[in-house]
Amino acid sequence: MKTIIIIGGSKGIGEAIIEKLIPNYLIINLSRSKPHIEHQNLTHYNCDVLSDELPAIERADGLIYCPGSINLKPFKRLSLDDFRTDFEINVIGAVRSIQAYAPALVQSENGSIVLFSSVATSMGMPFHASVSTAKSAVEGLMKSVAADLAPKVRVNAIAPTITQTDLAAKLLRNERMIENTIQRHPLKKFLDPSEVAAMAEYLISDVSKSLSGQVFKLDCGIVSLKV
Repeated sequence: MKTIIIIGGSKGIGEAIIEKLIPNYLIINLSRSKPHIEHQNLTHYNCDVLSDELPAIERADGLIYCPGSINLKPFKRLSLDDFRTDFEINVIGAVRSIQAYAPALVQSENGSIVLFSSVATSMGMPFHASVSTAKSAVEGLMKSVAADLAPKVRVNAIAPTITQTDLAAKLLRNERMIENTIQRHPLKKFLDPSEVAAMAEYLISDVSKSLSGQVFKLDCGIVSLKV
C-alpha cells in the first residue's frame, strides 16, 4: 500500500483528498487541526508547515500540498503584507514541504508531488493580483522542481476554478452569486471538492507515470472556451 503525505488535509480540498484516498493508501496528514475523518490508514500530525519542525518520514510515494488562500481585493487596497502572506502560504510552505520530503519520495518507484495553482494564473481577473502572483510562482516552482527531481519524482499542479469549500464561501454566499458563478463557466457548473480529489488521485497514481511538469486546468471550460 502506497504512503501519501498530505499537507493541509483537515479542510476543503485537502479533506476531500483524504476521503478519496484513505481506503487504498496510507495517509500521513500534516495540518494545524485534525481532520474529521478517523481511519486506521490515517496518521495525523498537528503541525504548522510554515513555522514548526516537520516530522521525519523516511519513505513516501506521494506528497500533496493543499494549503491556499483566496485574498481578493482591488490592487490599490492590497498591502505588501497581503502579498507576503499569500506567498508564504502558497509557495514557501510548498518549498519547505518538498525540501523536507524529497529524500523520502526518491525512495519510491514512482514518486509524485501534486501542488495547487489556480485558473487566475491564466486569466486577467479583477481583485486577484495577490493570489495570482502567488499561484504563478507555484507553477514556476512546480516546473523547476519537476526538472530537478526527474526521473525519480514527478511533479504536477492542478489549477481549479472556484470550488465549493469553506475557503470560497464568501464567493458563493447567496443564490445570486452561485447562479452568476455557474453562468460564467461554459459547462454551467463549478467544482465540487470530490472532482479535485479525483484529479489528485490520478496524478499520484501509476496511471499517470508519464506525466510531469504539467498544469492541469480543472476549469469547467472558463479558461479555454467562450460560448
